[in-house]
Amino acid sequence: MTRDFAQQLKTWRGRRRLSQLQLALEAEVSARHIAFLETGRARPSRAMVLRLGDALDMPRAERNLLLDAAGFRAAYGQRSLDDAALEPVRKAIAHMIRGHMPYPAFVFDRHWTILDANDSGLTMLGGFGLSQGQSFLEFLLQPDRGAELVENWEEVAAHLASRFRLESAHLGGDALLERAAAALARQGGETAHLPSADLPPVVPVRFRFGGEVYPMFSTITQFGTAEDIALADIKIEMFFPADVATETLFARMAGVADL
Repeated sequence: MTRDFAQQLKTWRGRRRLSQLQLALEAEVSARHIAFLETGRARPSRAMVLRLGDALDMPRAERNLLLDAAGFRAAYGQRSLDDAALEPVRKAIAHMIRGHMPYPAFVFDRHWTILDANDSGLTMLGGFGLSQGQSFLEFLLQPDRGAELVENWEEVAAHLASRFRLESAHLGGDALLERAAAALARQGGETAHLPSADLPPVVPVRFRFGGEVYPMFSTITQFGTAEDIALADIKIEMFFPADVATETLFARMAGVADL
């Protein structure tokens, strides 16, 4: 069991590209102790395992595995969003996405499955042939769908590829996100290799609707203090208009006279 813990610790340190000294500084222990933990010469306490998980910014599910490898019970649960204990969270999510009207807002899980959306978001999904419970990743990977719906698809595809790679890296590697990132990077073409100095402050998504183009940008919100595995993976993406014509479009769709 100690060997399993030692190997997992060493693997995650490698994924975060930290030396033993760097990890020791992050965890506020000696580099010698880290070396002993990785060789099995020292056995960690439960508190030490949790401290190392924090220092390595490990996902909560992986911290549970690290605890198990060290012989301790799991620290983090995994509830469904409809669990009674998460009622305050559901109310908070509903408040956020409904309050974002008339602009679209969506709720996604780790793999970008659509968990919920406000009315404008549902209208937008309907126009794309999508509905709650479907995978946004699978939708994006359909041949020519991205280019059909987004005018600046190569730019957006390259941006999404980078985002999915970062999310996969945080998780310690995720096959679905990596597959999506690779496919989108190919669709992004040369745009994926632009130097950072050429990037705008935000990457607008220039959606095509009814023969017109409507630019939007988005923000993503996550629960920073989540201790539940599934809750920590939830993302709330809210889109904003990037010009007056897009403001007008969504105001008209929602029956709002003035914004």
